[in-house]
Amino acid sequence: MNSKHIIEDYDKKFSKAEEREVSYKDSIKSLTDDNFELKRFSLEFNDDAMSYFEDQGYKISELVPLIKDELYSLNDYEGDDHPLVPYASMTGNKMLINSVRLLNHKWIIADFSDGKYWGEMLVNYEIVDQKLKFQLLDYLLYH
Repeated sequence: MNSKHIIEDYDKKFSKAEEREVSYKDSIKSLTDDNFELKRFSLEFNDDAMSYFEDQGYKISELVPLIKDELYSLNDYEGDDHPLVPYASMTGNKMLINSVRLLNHKWIIADFSDGKYWGEMLVNYEIVDQKLKFQLLDYLLYH
């Protein structure tokens, strides 16, 4: 009788382990799908956009950090008006660009905040005479 209970306990544990394994596999597949979706609008995973820059002699691995650094460097400004963010702070803090995603070889999406109010903006960028130029295309502020 005792060996029967041992086998039944083992079967239950094994069954639960199989259920967890199926659950883990489903979770991994879901995360993989989500990760693929996030890569969809990203310069680093857009062959056409990367080719655009590579054909001009740029290395993507060097160019992407440079573009992001240039945008973040705009946060170092004097006065009340950010050079790119179209809103003045309403809290006395500076408006700052917080995160940046290069969508392709022409567009960037970024978010900004003054610590209380935040928004997002769509920015066009291009390299002209070895210099980055940014142009604000559209923006919104959440309240």
